[in-house]
Amino acid sequence: MAESLPYDSLLLVSFGGPEGPDDVMPFLENVLRGKNVPRERMLEVADHYQHFGGVSPINEQCRQLLAAINAELATHGPPLPVYWGNRNWQPMLEDTLRQMAADGRRRSLAFFTSVFSCYSGCRQYREDIHRAREAVGAGAPQIDKLRMPYNHPEFIAVEAEALERELATMDPQRRAEAKVLFTAHSIPNSMADNCRYAVQLHEASRLTAEAVGVKDWELVYQSRSGPPQQPWLEPDVCDRIEELHRQGGLHDLVLMPIGFVSDHMEVLFDLDTEARDLCEKLGVNLRRAATAGIHPRFVGMMRELIEERIATERGESPERRAIGQFPANHDVCPDNCCLYTPQRPSGAGRPAVAGPSREPAS
Repeated sequence: MAESLPYDSLLLVSFGGPEGPDDVMPFLENVLRGKNVPRERMLEVADHYQHFGGVSPINEQCRQLLAAINAELATHGPPLPVYWGNRNWQPMLEDTLRQMAADGRRRSLAFFTSVFSCYSGCRQYREDIHRAREAVGAGAPQIDKLRMPYNHPEFIAVEAEALERELATMDPQRRAEAKVLFTAHSIPNSMADNCRYAVQLHEASRLTAEAVGVKDWELVYQSRSGPPQQPWLEPDVCDRIEELHRQGGLHDLVLMPIGFVSDHMEVLFDLDTEARDLCEKLGVNLRRAATAGIHPRFVGMMRELIEERIATERGESPERRAIGQFPANHDVCPDNCCLYTPQRPSGAGRPAVAGPSREPAS
């Protein structure tokens, strides 16, 4: 059966992260290659990693997702071998593509650990894949990315279940008065202006809130980096918590990291550490909803996206499931999709860069 498929493998593509104290600085140097970022900023981010023993959770999360999708495909098909490559830490994309070529893989589908469209969450991944293919040279497999499933009913169902689980721990009165803040990695406004990142995030947040019956919710951002002169998407999650507290009436808060499919460093540090410390200081009861991780419905969605794309390649017209006010996202990104050219902030002597980000919306 595998021989008749238009694709012969699946590639899981992620950001990568250090797995020990000695990995932190080499990892950050990989992230910042070609970017003009002050060393002080790099050291600040390094401290965040060292706060957790120099270990990011993202690689272990990818191992678990790799095992889950392998089991899903083994049970339900299609029978595709699954590979894993990172943009910034081992296993590096170039090494993975070299192994795929050695194994005779010629055409692969790719699932990015990001479900929202922007330069850092999609186009930059595609650029890195292109560079890796060039480095491998003749025999490097063609890589076709799966569509962004921000409005896929299974993704929304998983997010809604996680939110409902936290709300269910409250008594009815407190639940009715609880505030829900959906969070996502901030990006520069100049990046956001050339993609549908904010629109997609708002739509996914709205769909999730409506599925659970939440009316008091907002979309906020976290993990901002880059020079202070450069505008980024706002409001910042901690700034908004402080503002809501000043306005009065903020007693119960649920943070829903909808922009992250697993517990990245941003989730552990910016939400579980900084935001939690702030809420304890302000006397706000904080709950943090889980990310999708390896939820069976999320993994099943990945399989559905694979089957959908295979059917399309065969000339069929599969159901491309999506809910809400927008259709399913495109399979093939247009040439001008998610473009980003760092802008020169006013008063600055040289171009700004978006970095270092620890593990962006990826």
